[in-house]
Amino acid sequence: MRDAAIDPCHGTKLRYVNPATGGPPMPTMASFMQLLPARFTGARHRSTEGTVYCVVEGTGRARIGDAVFAFGPRDVFVVPSWHRLAVDADAECVPFSFADRRVHDALGLLRGERAAAGA
Repeated sequence: MRDAAIDPCHGTKLRYVNPATGGPPMPTMASFMQLLPARFTGARHRSTEGTVYCVVEGTGRARIGDAVFAFGPRDVFVVPSWHRLAVDADAECVPFSFADRRVHDALGLLRGERAAAGA
């Protein structure tokens, strides 16, 4: 995981799968673990999925829409559908997240957008 390419929005992001089926762990939800390196400044992005983040370790800030929320270990924050998000890490940060992505994908409603460079 530490040697993977760093995505400008998500850092290194792994998707959990059911080892028996290779599919999602739950039929309607997707779950992820991320690694954000120290001093990571995330690019803004948004999606139709709603996402709940649980910070496992590290500190930083979540920029959701026009609001900024500081976070640390065991903090939880929610990103509603189609709200812009950027996550910045002070120290190496490991957030776990789950989202209703599977429902949006199954209904053909999943959409995402990344901010233009410098936006």
